[in-house]
Amino acid sequence: MPQNRHVLSHPLVNARLSHLRLATTSPKDFREGIHDISLVLGIEATRDLEEDTFNGQTPIGPFTGSIIRPRIGLTPILRAGLGMTDALLTLFPAAPVYHLGLFREKVSLQPVEYYSKLPSVPNVDICFLLDPLVATGGTACAALSMLLDWGIPLNKIKLLVVLGSDSGLTRIEESYPGLEIWVAAVDPNLTNDGLVHPGLGDTGDRLFNTIRE
Repeated sequence: MPQNRHVLSHPLVNARLSHLRLATTSPKDFREGIHDISLVLGIEATRDLEEDTFNGQTPIGPFTGSIIRPRIGLTPILRAGLGMTDALLTLFPAAPVYHLGLFREKVSLQPVEYYSKLPSVPNVDICFLLDPLVATGGTACAALSMLLDWGIPLNKIKLLVVLGSDSGLTRIEESYPGLEIWVAAVDPNLTNDGLVHPGLGDTGDRLFNTIRE
């Protein structure tokens, strides 16, 4: 496994993801599962954040506390990335959220940009790119290109993924060597239509209950 690809190995995450995979899982339970796994991903991906100290006072006496030094920004890829955003906001309530609108064209499977909320100048030190499902990796690669063009160094971007295909993650790693990736689980295959197999289905549709019968 590539050095910068971190795959969670936790029984609670495995059980939660297994429930997400079920076609019978309700939209409510699916949203809650994505949130819970995203929260664990966020905690694990922030182990190395730099801290500053301060002196404070408890009801009993003085203490030395800590605060997070870098300014954190969240960049969810619309629309499925919205399912991960609240979990990361639980960890970083003051973090700005910059939405990136990208969709995968159904025939060519190539990403198409339709929206960006990035300001003209970066005002954060570290970006968490939120993409719950990585299939071919094309959408994540396009989002990474947008963040780099914005001015965020690659070593200050962390990609958080609930489920990814091995080939999609490999494509991202080959296109952006050194990128830090945190993923809850990796599936080995893609279908001919570019869907993760066995996967989760269409994450956006399942999050927002827009599955067509």
